[in-house]
Amino acid sequence: MRLSSKSRYAVRVLLELARHKEGDPIQVGVISRLQDTPLKFLEQIIRDLKKDGYITSFRGPKGGYKLMADPEAITFGEIVRKFEGESDLVECVADPEGCKLSDECRVRNVWADATRNLYESLDTITIASLLETSGGNLNDACDASHFKREEFY
Repeated sequence: MRLSSKSRYAVRVLLELARHKEGDPIQVGVISRLQDTPLKFLEQIIRDLKKDGYITSFRGPKGGYKLMADPEAITFGEIVRKFEGESDLVECVADPEGCKLSDECRVRNVWADATRNLYESLDTITIASLLETSGGNLNDACDASHFKREEFY
């Protein structure tokens, strides 16, 4: 299973908004530059996150987005399921009839366990816990280390 950019960028948006939870709203263009994410793609992700109540928007010159949900309650597993569905590592786990060997296959249960373990692990990681382990520095939490955060504020 390979995660789509949507899942990865959604986590980045939530991390950025959690980092600024007590401050002013953040404009989508700032998030786009900080996280090196295409603006149009990010707008789609933000729409989905807003629709599901994770974030809220503010209009006007100081408008932007703020995290509405509790970062302690948002898990990576939840976000992956939202953007990917609950997909299995291999197709035969969800659709054993799709494989001629599934009745006698000894590996299928290993893949089912691995899928379950992956989601159980992702469910233990919250937005807040990642910020805590990175000391609030998203350069440590994401792959955006080539940016200087001060450039955007």
